[in-house]
Amino acid sequence: MNTVTTALDARDTYGKAFLQLFNLWREDEYARALVFSRRLARIATELMEVEGVRLYHDQALYKEGGGGITPWHADQYYWPLQTDKTVTAWIPLQATPLEMGPLEFSAGSHRIVEGRELAIGDESEAIIQKRLRVTDFRHVVEPFDIGEVSFHSGWVFHRAGANATPHTRRVMTIIYMDRDMLLKDPENDNQVHDWNTWCPGAKVGEVINSPINPVLFEF
Repeated sequence: MNTVTTALDARDTYGKAFLQLFNLWREDEYARALVFSRRLARIATELMEVEGVRLYHDQALYKEGGGGITPWHADQYYWPLQTDKTVTAWIPLQATPLEMGPLEFSAGSHRIVEGRELAIGDESEAIIQKRLRVTDFRHVVEPFDIGEVSFHSGWVFHRAGANATPHTRRVMTIIYMDRDMLLKDPENDNQVHDWNTWCPGAKVGEVINSPINPVLFEF
């Protein structure tokens, strides 16, 4: 579980963005029911145009009241996965007005290569924002009603604004990958960490079928 004890104003930009909890499906029956939802997994399968999906991992994101921005980034920088057949479901657990810092993204930005090598932080916020300014990709930022879900591909650049309210913005995310996804040689230390943490026992060049990467839907 999350063990952050540093005061909000003493953290760096990434630390101010949110608190994180991972693989709650292994800790809580209600989280498991959400993560194993066949309805959500089927949507992910259809969006990626694959025969089925596995779980990469789930991730709860709690942006505290007064919390800072989530810098521009692409999730797949962190993942040692062979293809781009990945998608994340972003599920707010309360109505999320603009002042609470909902997800925002650059529609179509998965086509951009520049910026993919950046970890999330001040540098990614500055460089990716500058790059996106000279594109025609639509910047999408809208409030979320309770029950609404957004899906984004692993290479789509996205961010979130600061939480200007006194209330915590609670979000659950589920990261899906192609059922037949192969592990690739890690390209950075973050991918080495993810291999060891979220794909335990998987071997480079083989399907990631560890006990914590179950198939969630297949046709």
